[in-house]
Amino acid sequence: MSVIEDPWQHEYIDTNGIRLHYVTQGEGPLMLMLHGFPEFWYSWRHQIPEFAKYYKVIALDLRGYNDSDKPKDQSAYVMNEFVRDVEGVIQGLGYDTCILVGHDWGGAIAWNFAYAHPEMVERLIILNLPHPAKFTQALSTPQQMLRSWYILFFQIPFLPEVLLQSSDYLVIETALKSMAVDKSAFTRSDIEAYKNAAAKRGALTAMLNYYRNFSQQKMFNEDWRVLEVPTLMIWGENDTALGKELTYGTELYVRDFQIKYIPNCSHWVQQEQPALVNQYMGEFLGTSSV
Repeated sequence: MSVIEDPWQHEYIDTNGIRLHYVTQGEGPLMLMLHGFPEFWYSWRHQIPEFAKYYKVIALDLRGYNDSDKPKDQSAYVMNEFVRDVEGVIQGLGYDTCILVGHDWGGAIAWNFAYAHPEMVERLIILNLPHPAKFTQALSTPQQMLRSWYILFFQIPFLPEVLLQSSDYLVIETALKSMAVDKSAFTRSDIEAYKNAAAKRGALTAMLNYYRNFSQQKMFNEDWRVLEVPTLMIWGENDTALGKELTYGTELYVRDFQIKYIPNCSHWVQQEQPALVNQYMGEFLGTSSV
């Protein structure tokens, strides 16, 4: 029986004093993809081959995740370090600019990177993560505080790790499948891939350290200037963690802004509705034939 190999390659790159793992496919201008919690590069499995037709696609494992380095100090998981990681990846690959794509925590990093280095971002694509100014405003409302209860829970030492790994990482499976509108978007092998990534030594604490440093993550800048980078936001409307209302008014913070809502779709938008996400991304980038 012949074995069908994945179309992408696994590589490593040294940046900002650590080594990051990534998956790559294609040649051309750089498209850099940043995943969220509790995921890893695999959350872009439906986008990598599509955009490898036009770009050198790089889907990172963020620091602390899967096969990337996992610094032990909690202080290593702050936005300044994440931004420096991305800067080093772009430069280390021999590029000056990229198409930057981010979902969830990857979206937060992408927003902050675009503000810190707008000259390095040709176009910005954000999936189900509000502009930091909008998120800051929302966290003062009871509705969003209830939706974001897990952020407070994750501040507790040790207990979240115990819960997340109990019963064969059942919480991770539940988070992925219970939030999804289309449960079939996650196969058994998909779930196992996420569990295996979280089970790697040091990964759970590293992943949680993003939240344990939440107050330091540059979400709370009171003076967000207007971003000049052309930006597309794609939003699954049935996100139970981040309400659709968090997208309203984003155009006040971005000069050239487009938004595409996807109904009957959860927070896991690029995995649950990959064809639509790929279409909207392609239209924004001028690669779509639709």
